[in-house]
Amino acid sequence: MAAETSTHTRATRARIPYGTWGSSYFPAWQTSPLAEVNIGQFAGEAMGRILGLRGVPQSRLEYLVIGSTIPWHWKFWTAPLVASCMGTRIPGFHVEQACATGLQAVVVAAAEVEMGANDVVGVLTFDRTSDSPVGVFPERRSYERTQALGDVWDNFGFDPATGRAMIASAGLAARKYKIDRREVDEITLCRYEQYFNTKDSGFLDRVLVPLEVLNLQGRSMGVIDDDLGVRRISAGGLRAMRELDTCVTAGSQTHASDGIACLLVTTPEKARELSVRPEIDISLVAKAEIRTSPSLMPESPALAVAKLLERTGLEMDDMAVVKNHNPFAVNDAIFAKVLDYDWHGMNTTGCSLVWGHPQGPTLTRSLIEGLEEAVSLGGGHVLLFGCAAGDVGIAAIFEVSDQKGGRAS
Repeated sequence: MAAETSTHTRATRARIPYGTWGSSYFPAWQTSPLAEVNIGQFAGEAMGRILGLRGVPQSRLEYLVIGSTIPWHWKFWTAPLVASCMGTRIPGFHVEQACATGLQAVVVAAAEVEMGANDVVGVLTFDRTSDSPVGVFPERRSYERTQALGDVWDNFGFDPATGRAMIASAGLAARKYKIDRREVDEITLCRYEQYFNTKDSGFLDRVLVPLEVLNLQGRSMGVIDDDLGVRRISAGGLRAMRELDTCVTAGSQTHASDGIACLLVTTPEKARELSVRPEIDISLVAKAEIRTSPSLMPESPALAVAKLLERTGLEMDDMAVVKNHNPFAVNDAIFAKVLDYDWHGMNTTGCSLVWGHPQGPTLTRSLIEGLEEAVSLGGGHVLLFGCAAGDVGIAAIFEVSDQKGGRAS
C-alpha cells in the first residue's frame, strides 16, 4: 500500500521539537573517561549543558523520563535526582528494557504528553559499562546464603531463560537463515565506511556534543569529543578474523561503551516554541514489539518491523531513513532477507555496530541521527528498530514534515 493511501494513524499530540536534542560521543569501555564518574550525575549535568546550547530554558521542563540498564550509585532516587543534577527540581520516572531502553523512554514520554499529564517532557538515557558494579543478592532458597552477580558482563554472557550467551543467539540465527560469512563481512565493512564518511562530512557535529569530564575534586579530566575506540578496518582484516560462532567475529559485533543522549517530547504548540526550526514537525506514528523463539534474538527486529508495517499499512519503500541497533552484523543480513530489503540503504550515517553500545542511550542516539538525516533529505518517515535481551524486537516509525503537512524543507 502506498503512503498516500495508508490506513495508519499516529499520535495526535506528542511531538519532538527539532534540534532540542543531543548525544555524547560514545567512548569504548576500555578507553572511557566516564569510568571515573557517577554516570547519573554526569548525565544530568550533560543534559543541562545540551539544553543550554539548544536555547531551551530548563524551567520549561515539567517531567523527566530517564533510561538506564546498569546500576549506578543513588539509582534508587532515579529521575528526581538526575533532574536535580541538571539543575531543576521536577518529578520523573525510570524505564529499563536492555537495548530497547532508548526507544522505550521516548514512547513513555510521548504517552505522558498524549494523556495530558505533562506538556514538556525531557528524555535522558545513559549507561556506563565501564567498571560496572558488583551486586550481591540474598538467595535463601539456595544452599548458599547469598549469590553474587558479578556485573553486567555476566548478563551479556548468560541468558537465565536459555542458558546461552547473546553471541550464541547470533550464531543460531545465522544458521537458521543460512547467512553467508562473506555477506556479513561485506555488511560490516559497509557500516564502517558509512560511519567514517559521515564523520568526515561533519554531519555528526549536528547531533554529538563534546562534553567535559570532571573528577571528584572538580578538575577537568579532558573532553570527550570522539567515539574513542573506533578504528578503521579493512576487508582483508575482517576475512582474517576467526569465527567465534557462525558468521560472528570480533569485527562483526559491537563493543561495550559509555554515553548519554537526550531529547524533548512535547505538544505541537510547545514544539513550535522550542524548536530550532519551528516549521519542522516530528511525530511518532506507531510502535510494535515482538518476542521470538529462545536464542533467536537477531531475527526479532525484522519480525517487529514486519508487524509494524502490517499495522500501519506502510511499506519499506515509504521509509526515507532506516536505522537500527545491530549488535551483530548478522542482524542486518537477516533483516534484509526477511524484509527483502537492500541493506546498503540503511544506517547511512552510522550505527551501534560501529560506534558501540552503552545500552540505555544506544537507540536514542540512533533516533536523533535518523531524525536529523530525514530533515536533511527533506522529510519523510524514519524507521527505527533493534533487538533487546530476552529475544525481544522493537520497532517504531516517526514522521518528519512541515506544519502544513508537506515535506520538511
